[in-house]
Amino acid sequence: MSDNPDNTPTNQHLVEGLVRLLTVDQQSDDTFTGRPQKGGMGRVFGGQVLAQALQAAQATVGDGKAAHSLHAYFLRGGKEGPPIDYRIARDFDGRSFSNRRVVASQKDADGEDKPILNLTASFQTLEDGLEHADAKMPDVEGPDSLRSDMDVRREMAGKMGDKISEDQRKMMLRPRAIEMRTIDRLHWMNSEPREPRAHSWFRTAAPLPPIAEDPGLHRAVITYASDFTLLGTSALPHGLSWMRGELVGASLDHTIWFHREARADEWLLYATDSPWSGHGRGFNRGRIFNQSGELVASIAQEGMIRRRKAQ
Repeated sequence: MSDNPDNTPTNQHLVEGLVRLLTVDQQSDDTFTGRPQKGGMGRVFGGQVLAQALQAAQATVGDGKAAHSLHAYFLRGGKEGPPIDYRIARDFDGRSFSNRRVVASQKDADGEDKPILNLTASFQTLEDGLEHADAKMPDVEGPDSLRSDMDVRREMAGKMGDKISEDQRKMMLRPRAIEMRTIDRLHWMNSEPREPRAHSWFRTAAPLPPIAEDPGLHRAVITYASDFTLLGTSALPHGLSWMRGELVGASLDHTIWFHREARADEWLLYATDSPWSGHGRGFNRGRIFNQSGELVASIAQEGMIRRRKAQ
């Protein structure tokens, strides 16, 4: 599936693949199945499970109500390959708000369903109300003058040579449907301790359907992308990286508050910081802004982060 002679997928194919990945198949009123990542390796990306769970929840809420927050706990690492099942509990439907609980599970080697994520999402009928926003968009370089992270990855992969495994190289250079351009140096770009703050622009690599046609898809893509760079922010003060095999880690929970509608195929600034780490955990916060400087979403996540022990 490529228009290129070297079989590299086009940006449009990548984004179409992401849309398929985040489109869950309804099995009954309250059960859905999420497709696996094509060519995925190892553990399922947490953003994928979050976004598929949100999509399943959104499918059970009537038109006119939009997700304004989600709170999730990662219970086990999902495996790439097997599909993921999503079961919905309709806890509340009011005039203004609705609430859904989602349990994501995969079958183990014995065929038994094992929960890998619990998510609760709240939905609201949009209305006018009192407004204020004290979050100011950071004064940072715009996306047009920055190199893409993929260009940086290719350059670093060449310099690292045989210091990384072939699987690490494949993961590092795998074509991505989300284009990112980083202003600072992320954990995999840097080996010197630095302030736990990072700023990256992101958008889908090709257009999505208009937001008026499917606002839930744009929220799901933003949810998917919100798991990028976040946990790594807590690694910055220590000068360590998963990419170099110095750390082991996993997301423990993830919370998003959606403040306003935003297009996921237009540049969004993801500003992250980590005010604390300790006891094998790192706490991270994120704010997403559109190019007009409006706060689109706020994110919080705690993750397990440990120095890898010498073999």
